[in-house]
Amino acid sequence: MSTVTRKKLLTGPILLGAVKDSFRKLNPVTLMKNPVMFVVEIGTIIVLLMVLAPGYFNAEQSVGFNITVFFILLFTVLFANFAEALAEGRGKAQADSLKKTKQDISANKLVGTTVKIVSSSELRKGDVVIVSQGELIPGDGEVIEGLASVDESAITGESAPVIKEAGGDFGSVTGGTRVVSDQIKVRITSDPGESFLDRMISLVEGAKRQKTPNEIALSTLLISLTIIFLIVVVTLRPIAGFLGIELSIPVMIALLVCLIPTTIGGLLSAIGIAGMDRVTQFNVLAMSGKAVEAAGDINTMILDKTGTITFGNRMASEFVSVGNMPEVELTAWSAISSLKDETPEGRSVLELAKRLDRSYDRSLGDGGEFVEFKAQTRMSGIDLRDGRRVRKGAVDSVKKWVLSNGGQIPIDLDSSSDAIARLGGTPLAVAVDNMIYGLIYLKDIVKPGMKERFDELRQMGIKTIMCTGDNPLTAATIAREAGVDDYIAESTPEDKIEVIRREQNEGKLVAMTGDGTNDAPALAQADVGLAMNSGTTAAKEAANMVDLDSDPSKIIEVVAIGKQLLMTRGALTTFSIANDIAKYFAIIPAMFTLAIPEMEVLNVMGLGSPSSAIISALIFNAIIIPLLIPLAMRGVSYKPMSSTKLLARNLFIYGLGGVVVPFVGIKLIDMIVSIWI
Repeated sequence: MSTVTRKKLLTGPILLGAVKDSFRKLNPVTLMKNPVMFVVEIGTIIVLLMVLAPGYFNAEQSVGFNITVFFILLFTVLFANFAEALAEGRGKAQADSLKKTKQDISANKLVGTTVKIVSSSELRKGDVVIVSQGELIPGDGEVIEGLASVDESAITGESAPVIKEAGGDFGSVTGGTRVVSDQIKVRITSDPGESFLDRMISLVEGAKRQKTPNEIALSTLLISLTIIFLIVVVTLRPIAGFLGIELSIPVMIALLVCLIPTTIGGLLSAIGIAGMDRVTQFNVLAMSGKAVEAAGDINTMILDKTGTITFGNRMASEFVSVGNMPEVELTAWSAISSLKDETPEGRSVLELAKRLDRSYDRSLGDGGEFVEFKAQTRMSGIDLRDGRRVRKGAVDSVKKWVLSNGGQIPIDLDSSSDAIARLGGTPLAVAVDNMIYGLIYLKDIVKPGMKERFDELRQMGIKTIMCTGDNPLTAATIAREAGVDDYIAESTPEDKIEVIRREQNEGKLVAMTGDGTNDAPALAQADVGLAMNSGTTAAKEAANMVDLDSDPSKIIEVVAIGKQLLMTRGALTTFSIANDIAKYFAIIPAMFTLAIPEMEVLNVMGLGSPSSAIISALIFNAIIIPLLIPLAMRGVSYKPMSSTKLLARNLFIYGLGGVVVPFVGIKLIDMIVSIWI
């Protein structure tokens, strides 16, 4: 699993840029997008006018009180703007670094049979270019010829180069990356301005960030509460006047600002942006905030076996002799059959023989003719100079080959082969001419820690389904070893879509990982589709997330971040609404105590005076926003547990905390303010 280097939460340039943006966002046209803070800004402007023209407004309160209220309200708006600007600043910083990566590159465009050097900006979809060692790839494309090692550190931050080759699922290349070995021919798949890098810049800058359904619902709730409290405060003044109680406009504005959910209103946008940013910290590019949020509500996760649950490379782990053949001879012939086999399986046979310290005559392979593996024969091997022929391959194919040469099949071959399959391995038979010596046990190893991670998902209430092309015996063994809830053996692309639709028809949200063109339909069907950056263009276009590190198991981190986003939003909403209780006990007694002395019994905090009580509540209301910014940016710590336990934990920590903290905070502020007043 790749290691991700996370950026610092706060840096000097980000902080300075956020401060500047806080003042730019005071523009009423900009602030109207946040109705809660827009109401606070209107109140700030009204108090400012009362400060500038007290006679015109017949201000009841002192000018000093009004000035104090004005500055506190101004800083309340600025702090809310600062939270949003800080979250956006981290995305802008990443976008700036990506823009440095983007540059005009010379491209070797293939025109007919000749090569013409052109600017990368002149390339169009369908053009073919040749990229050699040391050259930058001029645009997004697919490798159509050749194989090369490509340095993608400019995009992913990973220093290790990756292999790109024509055909298969690892032929997609990204503009701006560098070829470090060999030469490839690339067909361009995007026009200027539409490349993967352009989309990354646009996304991290926030140009395409849209509110998620959950965020829209919460925004509607906040707007509704704001309108309700606005009506309450507006009607409160004439009602109080009818009873002979004079309430000043600044005090009424202070009451409104403390009643409406300013805390969550000021942090809501920052929470959403920071959620997408946290995904980016894991080198996952989310195409929308909706994708991140949906990840937090996932019920079912579809995982491919190869490369996700297992390492994906079948390695020789044991030599199993059959009949009366000595294991030493089986090892020797297995190694000889693999002398010229450059596949990972072939090299692993030689490594196993070396690890077991088994000797064999390597000179037998000198001058021999290597027989490559073919889909038709399902075997490979070597024809020796002395006429002997050595083969290794699928058990059924080797059996037919031996029988065709007049040989016999050992009686324990099938039982030994089945035993390997039941253990989740792949058996390869080894034969020389008409005699089978035994089996090579190839094993695709489950990644360390996967069982524990699936246990975590189970605690979150997420069902895991493994899809594999392996036979049912092998699939069952790997599923049991990995600890997944269910599996589909011998699965096809249609099977993956079918299981996704089946789960969705039951009202569940489904996540899936994939990298091949044949995965594209399922990635598009899933609620959260995570495509590998090393995969095909079709897969990346179908998904709503792209993993730049091409680590399929990272979907588990994405789900955790999605749940953390929802938890953070819920926790801060609970805290914000609970906050109001303390502010009621601070401001309402202060408003009515002079006219109705009996209201003093509600002054449970023992605040110094009506003026100090109002100012203390306003100050607390303002400073709680910047104090909660780190929590909004970093997210509430998440531990896998049931929804019931999660709700109880949230209510206890953020509900009870939201009541207690303001009581303590307002009292401490009042003790200081009372001295000043």
